[in-house]
Amino acid sequence: MRRPVRTIVRIAAVFLLAALAYRYWKDPEKTVIDAADRAGAPGKFVALTNGVTHYDLTGPDTARLVVLVHGFSVPYYIWDSTAVTLGKAGYRVLRYDLYGRGLSDRPDVTYDGALYDRQLGDLLDSLHVTGPIDLAGVSFGGFVTAHYTAGHAARVRTLTLVDPVSGAGQLPWALRQPVLGPWLWQVTRVPGMAEGQSSDFLHPEHFPTWADQYRPQMRFRGFGRSLLSSSVSMSHVSFDSLYSQVAKTGVPVLLIWGKQDHTIPIAMSEVVRRNIPAAEYAPIDSSGHLPHIEQTKIFHERMIAFFEAHRPPAK
Repeated sequence: MRRPVRTIVRIAAVFLLAALAYRYWKDPEKTVIDAADRAGAPGKFVALTNGVTHYDLTGPDTARLVVLVHGFSVPYYIWDSTAVTLGKAGYRVLRYDLYGRGLSDRPDVTYDGALYDRQLGDLLDSLHVTGPIDLAGVSFGGFVTAHYTAGHAARVRTLTLVDPVSGAGQLPWALRQPVLGPWLWQVTRVPGMAEGQSSDFLHPEHFPTWADQYRPQMRFRGFGRSLLSSSVSMSHVSFDSLYSQVAKTGVPVLLIWGKQDHTIPIAMSEVVRRNIPAAEYAPIDSSGHLPHIEQTKIFHERMIAFFEAHRPPAK
């Protein structure tokens, strides 16, 4: 091998080793999630088609079932206050961690609408849920629930969208490249995700432990990969088409939006409203991206009133 070639190879090897070392240093993912990590955790676990799913189901078996789907990366605890409120109001409540998040598995698959449809359908089947459900999703969970409703309307009684994602731009060129994209994502985006969650609140100072509650899930391998894959998949979604498909199902829709949302500005509500003109629209003042947490009383009164307006037929 000629000396210039050897030099190039050595330089490349040094850069490769440096890149690997830097990723290991910056990347919070250090272990594979297993049964030991789940031991003692609240909720339950079930093995589904694409892996183990962490879920929580409360309330009497005969009560009306509300299924709550979390957002892009905060696990099902994002719905804590809603689960408590609905439980006291006599509803049965199901929450779960999407694949890649919380204490659910992180399969190495494409994280798209089909995967989330399958996870929710499998979970309902495993719990022997046969009747229609009241389905609610916040932020990215709005995409998950809208996608499920569009394809499985017979299983959905009502759909509640809370500050739902209504558009997704193209990711930067570098993040869309093989090898380079995942490396950049893990060293530039993932490490700061816990601290970045505070921007969802109008008054983050009221939630000082939010980042600490989020951080534990970040140590399990596959967390960042699932989020990057979700982002890539979202960039190919036509939200006008998605929400118009929901409208065609005839499923009643409640759209709730925090007026001071900086994550998905309330102006984006127009995407949902023009495609689902029959949707009931409830903007909530003095709230950021998570009105069910920042304005719990107003939010839950509006949600329960919507459910009561669409009661199941008497048997």
